Parts: sequence; structure tokens; C-alpha cells
Amino acid sequence: MDYLYILAGLIGLFFGGEALVRGSVGIARRLEISPLLIGLTVVGFGTSTPELLVSVDAAWRGVPDIALGNVIGSNIANSLLIVGISAMVWPIRVTGSTLRRDTLVMMAAALALVPAFALGQVGRLAGLILVAGLVAYLVRAYRSSGAALAPEIEMPIPPSTLNSVLWVVAGLVALMFGARFLVDGAVAVARGYGVSEAFIGLSIVAVGTSLPELATSLIAAFRRQSEIAIGNIVGSNIFNLLGILGVTALITPIPVASRFLTFDLPAMIAVGLVLTVLLLTRPVIGRWIGLAMLSGYAGYLWAAQG
Repeated sequence: MDYLYILAGLIGLFFGGEALVRGSVGIARRLEISPLLIGLTVVGFGTSTPELLVSVDAAWRGVPDIALGNVIGSNIANSLLIVGISAMVWPIRVTGSTLRRDTLVMMAAALALVPAFALGQVGRLAGLILVAGLVAYLVRAYRSSGAALAPEIEMPIPPSTLNSVLWVVAGLVALMFGARFLVDGAVAVARGYGVSEAFIGLSIVAVGTSLPELATSLIAAFRRQSEIAIGNIVGSNIFNLLGILGVTALITPIPVASRFLTFDLPAMIAVGLVLTVLLLTRPVIGRWIGLAMLSGYAGYLWAAQG
């Protein structure tokens, strides 16, 4: 039953995230909101909703290792697993004037966690600072980029506003049940096999909540839309650190186990730095680099078991 809970949770998160984004984009377009604002808010928050619900649910129910592992593991999976798979499907050609700003924000958000983790808890004040940082990033990104320069989001729109609302409601319901099933199953498996809850959060839960990002980046890679694939990953990393962790800490302070400060957070910072260097110094992230990143992810999971 525990594995069925995990499977049901993953399915609920995947289809719930898809339904939420589809309905939200439909509503936003019918309200004539600019494509850029849709991308920065509706789609960005929509694909990160699984991480938010899982982390909040885990922290509220007294399993903070899964809450933190979900966020840290999702960023590592985004940077190594999803970039690696996307590059294997089609080499990523890196362009875009906002890339330097976004990667620097991603690294600044990662480094901002160091003092909070060193204190042994991500408290409400730290959560408020993180959320404020996300708001400042969104405002600056929107003001510094013309809406006309933003590509249209290629996603089917429900035929009416009512259908869009129903998609949003269905997506939220699926996400809530998916989050609950995934956390229940993951905790039971971890305790049954003696695997740490932190490792379950960093691996199964993190990859499961990153399914919307994986689907988006794979579709973009198949369509040879490198900017969307990379933008989705970098944007998701920023939302995870500033939005997901910040909102979770505002709801309930999150105790930080020592392993996150000494191993997982440094690993995430190192992986983010490697991705930043690749994006800013290489015109193309080819298949060999993609394979190396997949190997790096496998190595991290092997090391994280201890």
C-alpha cells in the first residue's frame, strides 16, 4: 500500500500541476494579462505548486527532513537530471539577455540559505525575507523586460472561462491529494526500510514534485526551444528557494538537520555554480555535457544515501 500511495501521489501531482497551469493560463489570457506576466507568475507558481504543497504538508506534520529535502533535492534534480535529459534529447543553445540576471538571482538565493541553515532552523523571519526577495525579483523582472518580447506560452486553452476555473479547481484538488499520498507513502517506506526521511525527500519526493518541470523542459527540448527549457529550470530553482521554502517557513518554522548544512546545501550550491558557469560561458550544452550531468546526479544520489 505504501508504494501505491507513492504512485498515486506522483500521478496526482503530475496531472494536478498540468491542470492548474492550463486553467490558470486560460483565465489569464481571457483577462488579457501579458504573456510575460503569465510566465513569471501563473506558470512559474503553477509548476512549483507540487513542491509547495508537499513541503508545507511535510513540515506541518512533523517531518521537516522531507520538507527541506524536497526543496534542495528538486533544485539538484532540476540542474542535473532535467538539464541532462534535455541536453540528451537536443543540445541546448544558450541565449537570452536576462540569463545572467536570473542565474545570479538563483545563486544569491542559494547562498542566502547558509546563515539560516547554520542557525539550525528556517524561521518565520527568514521565510519573510525569502518571500520578499521573490516579490522583488518578480517586480524587477517584469519592469526590465518588455511584454512584447515574451514568447507566447504554447498550451491548449479551455474553451470558456468556466472550463478554465474547473481546470484550476481540479488541479488544486489533485495536487492536495497527491501531496498527502506522496508524503504518507514516502514516510512509511523510509521508516520501513530504515532509509532516512531526508534521503527520501531528496530523491523520490524531489523528483516526483519536479515532474511538471521535467515535462515542460522535455517538450521544449523536443521542439528545440532551448530558451524555454533553460528558463523553466532556472525560474523553478528561484521559486523553490525563495517561494516554496519561504512560504513553508512562514506557515511553520522548519528545523534543519545537520546533514543539510554540511552536505546537501553545499552540493546544491556547487551544482548551481556549475550550471551558471555552463550557461554563461558556453554557447551550447551538448549531449556529452548532458551525459556528464546525469552521471553527476547518479553520483549525488549514491553519496546522499549515507
